[in-house]
Amino acid sequence: MFMGVDLQPLWISLQVAFYTTVLLIVLGTPLALWLARIQGMKKAVLEAMVALPLVLPPTVLGFYLLVTLGPGGPIGDLWASFGFAPLTFSMAGLVIGSFLYSLPFAIQPLMNGFEQLGQRPSEVAATLGAGPIDRFFSVTLPLTRRHYLVAATLAFAHTMGEFGVILMIGGNIPGVTQVASIAIYDHVDALEYSQAHVLSAIMLVISLLVLTIIYGVNRRMEARFK
Repeated sequence: MFMGVDLQPLWISLQVAFYTTVLLIVLGTPLALWLARIQGMKKAVLEAMVALPLVLPPTVLGFYLLVTLGPGGPIGDLWASFGFAPLTFSMAGLVIGSFLYSLPFAIQPLMNGFEQLGQRPSEVAATLGAGPIDRFFSVTLPLTRRHYLVAATLAFAHTMGEFGVILMIGGNIPGVTQVASIAIYDHVDALEYSQAHVLSAIMLVISLLVLTIIYGVNRRMEARFK
C-alpha cells in the first residue's frame, strides 16, 4: 500500500512490461533482421502485418486472441492437451497479448537500424573468419545498440499503458491480471479520484523517466559520433 492505494496492479504492469520487452528483443531480432534483408511485395505485406496493431483497435486484437487462446480455440485446446493451465486470464496470456500489440514498437526501430547499417560490416567480418553468431554480437549488435535501446524503451513504455488488449484477454482479476491502467479506470468508475490520482501520477513519472533516459542516451550517442 502507498498513500492508501494498492500498488499490486502497478507491480503486475511492470512484470508484464518486462517479460514482454525481453521477448520482443529476443524474438524480434531475427524477424527484424529478416525483414531488413528481403525486398519486394513480400516485404511490404509482412511490414503491414507487423504494423497492424498501430491502427487496429486493441479490442479487436484482444477479441481474436481470446477466441484463439481460450477454451475451444485452436491454440487454447492444443495448450490444454499438454496439461497446462489456460492462457486466457493469466499472466502468460497478458504477455502474449502485449507481445503482439507492442510488436511494431520493437520491430520498426530494429529494422531501421539493420537497414541503415547494411550488410557491408558483416561481410567484412565474414572475410576475417567470423561466424554468423560472432558477427552479430561483435559487429551488428554494437553498431545498432541505439536502435535496441529505442526498441526496448518504446516496447516497455507502450506495454505499461495497455488497456484494451489486456482487458479482453486477461479480464480484471485483482492480484492476477488487474494492471495499473485497469485499476485507474476502476477507481475513476467508483469515483475514487484520490486513488486514481496516485496511480496516474506514478505512471506519469515512470513514463517521463523512460522517455528522459532514451532521449538522454540518444543525445550522448549522437554527440559521440559527431
